[in-house]
This record gives sequence, structure tokens and C-alpha cells, in this order.
Amino acid sequence: MAINLEKGQRISLEKDTGGKLSRVRMGLGWDVAKVGGLRGFLGGGGSVDLDASCVMFDEAGRAVDTIYYGQLYSNDGSIVHTGDNLTGAGEGDDEQIIVDLDRVSPNVRALVFVVNSFTGQTFDKVENAFCRILDEDTGNEVARYNLSGRGNHSAQVMAKVYRHGGEWKMHAIGENATGRTFRELMPVMTANL
Repeated sequence: MAINLEKGQRISLEKDTGGKLSRVRMGLGWDVAKVGGLRGFLGGGGSVDLDASCVMFDEAGRAVDTIYYGQLYSNDGSIVHTGDNLTGAGEGDDEQIIVDLDRVSPNVRALVFVVNSFTGQTFDKVENAFCRILDEDTGNEVARYNLSGRGNHSAQVMAKVYRHGGEWKMHAIGENATGRTFRELMPVMTANL
């Protein structure tokens, strides 16, 4: 059964049946907010290009690799981005990042997942936004975090998956930020390591 995460909540990444998850999928989904009035009646909401990225950090808090629409594979082969969705159209996950936790380089302490509006639109233009973690082997949803807190931010540091005591844990960060790319979010990411 999936856990609905609250901002700041931490969970262990274990299977429902016991044991540790070895492969997870971080899914990001969103819809363009419906516009009221005549423009809404005519279907004018436009599109919003949200981008999901994952930044790998070492013990010293240095970024060692980044996986995003421009680099779909991590250097160690443990993380794959499935591609860019420019509109948020469709049901379910609009962008996905698959992580083989067993293959993540031993020098990596944390994986930080961020979402940003590449086109610079704010989350006022987005609804039904979420990120979720699935067990890649079974397809079962492990945890879900609602991102749809409307506001004038254009990005959010969603979550951190990190090593602790020999196991992987997840921390729902939910820190609103401003930036069109993951590079602009580095100060917020490092503050949450």
C-alpha cells in the first residue's frame, strides 16, 4: 500500500513483503491548470513544460552526475531518464527516472530529484502535479507526494533518496524554488542534503 507523503516525511525504501527495494522508478505527472472565463471555455490553457531531473551527490555534498532530458543516462549506468514530455498531456507519469539502487556508485550518498518549469511558468499554471516512487520490479506504488501547491514558484526540490545505515531511505523535501533548469536549483538542493 502506497504512503501519501507529507512535506518533510522520511520513509525506508523496503518492499511490502520485506527486503529492500533494488530498482525504483520516480514518476512525475502534471496537468495544465484549467483557465476560467471565455479563454477557458475556448480551451486556452496552453502547455507547461515541467522537467524532472536527478542529481547525484557524494559524501562531501558535491554533485557528481546529473540525469535529465539532456543526459538520459548516469555515468555509472544506474539511472535512466525515459525522456522529455513538453506538455504534461496524457494520464499517469509524464516523465520517469528509473534507478537501480544496487548499481549506484558507492561514493554517491544522495540522489536529489527536482522539477522545474523550463518555460518559466509558475506552478499557478499547473494542477494535479505529483511525484511518486514505484517498485520497478512489481510496478507497485511505494509512495506519492503531491506537488500541486499552487504558487508563484517555477521549481521544486521534490525528494531525496539517500543512504543511511546500509539502506536507502526517502525524504519528501517539497522545497519551492525558482529556476528554469536544475543548475539554478543547486543552492536549494545542497541546503537539503
